[in-house]
Amino acid sequence: MEVLAGIAPNRYLQALLLILFFLGLAKLVDVILTRVVKGWLEKTSIKVDDQVLEIFHKPVFLSIILFGLALATEKLGFPETISFITLGCLKTIAIFYWALAATRFLRLLLNLVSRDKSWFNLIQDRTLPLFNNLLILLVSGLSIYIVFLVWNIDLTAWVASAGILGLAISFAAKDTLANLFSGVFIMADAPYQLGDFIVLDSGERGDVTNIGIRSTRILTRDDVEITVPNSIMGNSKITNEAGGRHEKFRIRVKVGVAYGSDIDKVHQILLDVASGFLDVCKTPEPRVRFRAFGNSSLDHELLCWVSKPVLRGKVLHLLNTAVYKRFMEQGIEIPFPQQDIHIRSVSTDDQTRDQTDDKIIQ
Repeated sequence: MEVLAGIAPNRYLQALLLILFFLGLAKLVDVILTRVVKGWLEKTSIKVDDQVLEIFHKPVFLSIILFGLALATEKLGFPETISFITLGCLKTIAIFYWALAATRFLRLLLNLVSRDKSWFNLIQDRTLPLFNNLLILLVSGLSIYIVFLVWNIDLTAWVASAGILGLAISFAAKDTLANLFSGVFIMADAPYQLGDFIVLDSGERGDVTNIGIRSTRILTRDDVEITVPNSIMGNSKITNEAGGRHEKFRIRVKVGVAYGSDIDKVHQILLDVASGFLDVCKTPEPRVRFRAFGNSSLDHELLCWVSKPVLRGKVLHLLNTAVYKRFMEQGIEIPFPQQDIHIRSVSTDDQTRDQTDDKIIQ
């Protein structure tokens, strides 16, 4: 300031020199960023640094100019009210540009995180719009708070009103909020994914066609789409038949043969039937298990795998049909429960004796 006073004793001239100096400084920084730093960053294989430079280039340039204007305003010695309004406007402009830059930078980070699945499962392509909106709300709220502080606005009443309003909204939209948070946790925990075949504890089963923030959609085998709120999905027992080490699904064909049957022949027939269908997987191989000695049958199970759970009904139908036909051809009996009813006739003397006994009792 003493140098300025020596160069130009007039305060208006000093303010002008301050503005010109910071304009030149801003231009110098702009040249360094656009030519030197940008040229060096273009030689790197990472493209993110170029985007970061592009985001913060303009806020840095404008901040230098706004700082010079603020110093010039103080040097001019305006009345307190005019000086307060001028400095408040300059600070508000700076806050606006830095908030915009911060939003763009954080969005860039979210996009990078969403592409790398090894970092956070919570941030995915489907949840990215949600986090972008939350990010905008967070940065906007913080920026408005700082602007209020710059203009010396008391926030006590605003905070109290916001608390009451938030409480009322939370009670009114508790189901929506429950679905929202459940949707986020489902996407993070990933108990099922798009295309998985799941079974709910209420009995519905089908392919997952959409996992949204509010609900999950399931397409049943009847080509009926069911929409289930995420709050229910998050608190239900879900069987993911496409989960595990692979998507293959094991089916069981239960069959009983009569006592006295050649069980080695039964086992071979069952394996031959399973190997005759292309929909039955070769790996793991089909197998037969002798389960129990039943009341009227020797209980067996044919265990085989299909490539997808959705094929279970079709393949089970084909296997049951083929097993029955082969057993009929080979003379292997499939027993079924039978009941014998014995009818006892009552003579006339027995009826007379029963009537006499009834009179004596009376």
